[in-house]
Amino acid sequence: MAELLYRVGRLCARRAWAVVATWAVVLGLSVGGYLAFGGALSSQVTIPGTRTAEVTDQLAARFPSASGGNGTVVFHTSDGSPFTDEQKAAIGELLRSTADLDGVAAATDPFATQRQVTEQAGQLTAGQRQLDAGRQQLDRAQQQLDAAKAQPGAPVAQLDAQQQELTRKRAELDAQATKLDLSQRLLAMSAEIRLVSEDNTAAVAAIVFEEEQLDVTPETKEAVVDHVSAGVPAGVGADFSNEITQAVPEVLGVGEVAGLIVAAITLLVMLRSLIASALPLVGALVGVGVGVTLSLSLSGVVDMLSITPVLGVMLGLAVGIDYSLFILNRHRRQLLHGADVHESIGLANGTSGNAVVFAGATVLVALLALNVTGIGFLGLMGTVGAICVAVAVVIAVTLTPALLSLLGLRVLSRKARGDIARHRAGDAPTEPMTRNRAVLTAVAGLAALVLIALPALSMRLGLPDGSSEAQDSTQYRAYTLIEERFGEGVNGPLLVVAELPDPVTGDDLLAAQVRVGERLAAQGDVTAVAPIGQSSDNLLLAFQVVPAQGPNSESTERLVRDLRGLSPLDGGVTLGVAGSASGNIDISEQLSDALPIYLSVVLGLSLVILIFVFRSVLVPLTATLGFVLSLFATFGAITAIFQWGWLGAVFGIHDPGPILSFLPTILIGILFGLAMDYQLFLVSGMREAYAHGAPARLAVRQGLHAGRAVVTAAAIIMISVFGGFIFSHTAMIRSLGFGLAFGVLADAFLVRMLLIPAVMHLLGRSAWWLPGWLDRVLPNVDVEGAALERSHPVTPRVGEQPRQASTVG
Repeated sequence: MAELLYRVGRLCARRAWAVVATWAVVLGLSVGGYLAFGGALSSQVTIPGTRTAEVTDQLAARFPSASGGNGTVVFHTSDGSPFTDEQKAAIGELLRSTADLDGVAAATDPFATQRQVTEQAGQLTAGQRQLDAGRQQLDRAQQQLDAAKAQPGAPVAQLDAQQQELTRKRAELDAQATKLDLSQRLLAMSAEIRLVSEDNTAAVAAIVFEEEQLDVTPETKEAVVDHVSAGVPAGVGADFSNEITQAVPEVLGVGEVAGLIVAAITLLVMLRSLIASALPLVGALVGVGVGVTLSLSLSGVVDMLSITPVLGVMLGLAVGIDYSLFILNRHRRQLLHGADVHESIGLANGTSGNAVVFAGATVLVALLALNVTGIGFLGLMGTVGAICVAVAVVIAVTLTPALLSLLGLRVLSRKARGDIARHRAGDAPTEPMTRNRAVLTAVAGLAALVLIALPALSMRLGLPDGSSEAQDSTQYRAYTLIEERFGEGVNGPLLVVAELPDPVTGDDLLAAQVRVGERLAAQGDVTAVAPIGQSSDNLLLAFQVVPAQGPNSESTERLVRDLRGLSPLDGGVTLGVAGSASGNIDISEQLSDALPIYLSVVLGLSLVILIFVFRSVLVPLTATLGFVLSLFATFGAITAIFQWGWLGAVFGIHDPGPILSFLPTILIGILFGLAMDYQLFLVSGMREAYAHGAPARLAVRQGLHAGRAVVTAAAIIMISVFGGFIFSHTAMIRSLGFGLAFGVLADAFLVRMLLIPAVMHLLGRSAWWLPGWLDRVLPNVDVEGAALERSHPVTPRVGEQPRQASTVG
């Protein structure tokens, strides 16, 4: 591989303009493919086959009116005064016209509906009074009839006929009383559900779409938002729930640009050349453009989560800059030793480029392994991330050599170009670290990682709701208004379906609704239960259940499990639960179940790959354990900030909640690959020094000395790029950006530069132990490109000592 990459590097250097033109064409084709074949992205996280998905499919097949996507519009007066009659009428008319928009099935007028509920309650009260009056009238008639029967010579036949009539009327009253009682019980169960707040300052309108939630197009949602926003009457504001306003997140905002600026400054400080600093950025941006647009071309044929391309941007920028930097840094050092430009490009591509290919391959394996979880959207995220990383690797070993050739010696600063003939390599350490320092470093590093990881013991998984959106967003205002004026649970109602063994109609239907509804209402943490209809075959009843707390609360999660545990009810009635809160719970549970399997696969791959690379047993074990420590430290930091709310003001966390359900799985895949990158670039230098005769403990320090500068710069660049996404307006992107930034920080600086060198010092020669039988079986990977260096030595200037090659730069 090293010899092949050497030839590729030389070829790209000689045909530099052809390579640049080729990548320009590839970028144009990928952008054209996206414009031609790209489809809409989804903001809804779904997993087929969950219990919620099964209920949703059941509703779609047998109760279509309850299966369409829906969202909420919250109307509120601007000055906090009650709605006027004119405002109510204008809102009603606006909603009637909203229902006529393409893709909208219905729009509920909250004032009309609330008025109907109030009238219904009044009718039931009036009916109860009439019923009581009728009973009193029948009682008086019965008394008169009994008195008549007691009179001598009373006409028995006539009195018997009157008695039969009274009995018939009493039976009718009893039937009416039963129906009235059932209606009153239904009304009592749903009494807490309001569409207009008690102070008459806020109203909730439900917008029902024709398609299922996942299939509602962004254009349909935008049309609703635009139409309602333009038509609200004076003195009234309108805010929209997540289901209506969720859209494709911003890929490059202010925070992301700031991250790129920090990366550019880091490159400038390290390389001391503006031209050289721009080269990795150019390559990374081209790679992101190709990788992301190529991936988005798939969105026309597969359902793609809106965060997926953002993940591609994160990875493409971070690894693209780092991989080009490794090759550039190697090339610059060789130029300083007097190497010919094209020869140096070939050697840098064959040595550091070889390591880049191998490091990229580990990231690819980890990302593609997300498909073993069996969760579609997660596997697709991994695949898109892998595409972007693969493009970054190819860019690094083709476009980077071409750009290096075009720039020539200008990749060095003017001062460095003048000092080429007098350049001396930095002196390598001649003494290993002390044993006491190694012990102290290992203990302190381990203690710090364990301490940071402790909050992970209480980590809860979920999906973001309106409370996690930016405080100035309409979604957040809608969420908080509903919470304040109508109750927390209204933001995440549950949809419960009851499958009956036999069809019911008429009074029997009303009785069945009451019987099932009261069982649901009897559960703890239920605020209200309301029947919303039945299927056309009268076998499926649907209920809206309003929890006491919000969709991400522990009590709502417990309520979903309790409701499912009720099934089957007496009489063979089976229950199913759906809704956003139920769906979040199912998705989180399935992701949690997949996490151990995926972690096992990744750790197994880690051991196998590193045994191949380092021809050692203990080095892979320490590397893998170090990865586990940094991973759980990352989980702990995420839990403390996003779930507990620590430093919330710094990171914009105003309403702490559960951790994004698929974040731990994604972090395992990405951080594993990046951890192995740094392990490779640092420990390969140690192995190389040991192979060239340095004592094992001294080799540890020499390898660390040779690689720490470029790895430090690479880690800072990654942290900057990932950290820029922390300040995104999208909750999912914020937590993902923080997790990746902190994970790189913990792994690169605590694990790879402190803990691993200390442990390897304590292990000494045993760190490189490999059983004889395994040594004979394993192929020689030569990731450092040592054989290439022997066949293509860099000739030093007169007066210099030959430089010992180093893959780390």
